[in-house]
Amino acid sequence: MAKIWDKGFDANKRVEAFTVGNDRELDLRLAKHDITGSMAHIRMLAAIGLLETEEERVLRNELLRILSEVENGSFRLDEDAEDIHSQVEAILTERLGEMGKKIHSGRSRNDQVLLDIKLYLKEEILGIKEEVLVLFEQLQWLSEQHKEVLLPGYTHLQIAMPSSFGLWFGAYAETLVDDMHTLGAAWRVADQNPLGSAAGYGSSFPLDREMTTRELGFSTMAYNVVAAQMGRGKSERILSQAMANIASTLNRLAADNCLFLSGNFGFISYPAELTTGSSIMPHKKNPDVWELIRAHANRLQSLPNEITLMTTNMPHGYHRDYQLLKELLFPAIETMHTLLQMTHFMLQHIEVNREILDSSLYDYLFTVEEVNKQVLQGKAFREAYKAVGREVEEGSFRAEKKVNHTHAGSIGNLCTEEIKKKMEIASIWIKQA
Repeated sequence: MAKIWDKGFDANKRVEAFTVGNDRELDLRLAKHDITGSMAHIRMLAAIGLLETEEERVLRNELLRILSEVENGSFRLDEDAEDIHSQVEAILTERLGEMGKKIHSGRSRNDQVLLDIKLYLKEEILGIKEEVLVLFEQLQWLSEQHKEVLLPGYTHLQIAMPSSFGLWFGAYAETLVDDMHTLGAAWRVADQNPLGSAAGYGSSFPLDREMTTRELGFSTMAYNVVAAQMGRGKSERILSQAMANIASTLNRLAADNCLFLSGNFGFISYPAELTTGSSIMPHKKNPDVWELIRAHANRLQSLPNEITLMTTNMPHGYHRDYQLLKELLFPAIETMHTLLQMTHFMLQHIEVNREILDSSLYDYLFTVEEVNKQVLQGKAFREAYKAVGREVEEGSFRAEKKVNHTHAGSIGNLCTEEIKKKMEIASIWIKQA
């Protein structure tokens, strides 16, 4: 297949192999979006008189046929196809003759790939949003189910003050609200139509960019054609930061699970089939799933830095460096989906220890409760603090293992509904136009 930019001489095969890399395989993920973009483009070309109505109809039907091949898994990129854009145009030309070549009027592969990636990112962001919401709802449910069960709270990994499973699960639910805000920012940056910016400097054709913006479901367009091309890498970087934020939450949740599952803590447990054993120690129940979630989440947190470095020190306009963004981002998106799904799956099977604080190990959790109790009875705080401190030093402190926390966000007032409303507001931006 001749390259659409071919000027009549053979490219060096070694150079071609290096510059194409594994872009063909990655481009398969963009196939349906490329076809969707092409259908919107030819409708616009027909509307401005660059295609006959019948030509638009024939091209559209053939594009729909190619789309069905993508959806049923029979679509392939030829070995000599450089990218998805070249492949679709080549198929149209092969099947429809010269008419197939008209599809490229008024656009460049630069705005084609920009469009494909933005459509792809929007679809993936919607998927991530739904998975975050499923996990959020599960954490809120667990929080309410176990809100009466106390467990130790720690600072510096030292026993500090009473906490609860209600607080623990609920904390991760509310942290996901912050993550949803950054995911919403990624959505708003991706939700701008770049089609019509061509190679980054527009076109002498009277393109109707408002029409393609509506056709493709964008809420707005990237108006300035140079700015549209400067957005290459920015959408990817902002989404990578949003995913890194979610990964940070999952990483800490995984670390907590590893800690709480250990024999020295014993705060939670999982069915044997969700843990792994040791080749020599028959008592072991290792949290391998949570450890791998933790490790994958750490890798995702490095992604924004990789993308930033890859897109640094380039002047405006297109550069081939951008091609490598797909190699970083596309597999990372798949990892993000997997981590959210596996976290949800594991938490479906978590069991909590309801008798943790029966152990005398945790008596000193309640020293602050005793200080506060004495203050409420009229003693000055510093005097109460010293009195309880003396009891601890003398070994005479006896804990009344009860808490009476009523303020917003505390053990006795989790504010589950208020946090749910925060998530509703945070997620409202991420929706199809």
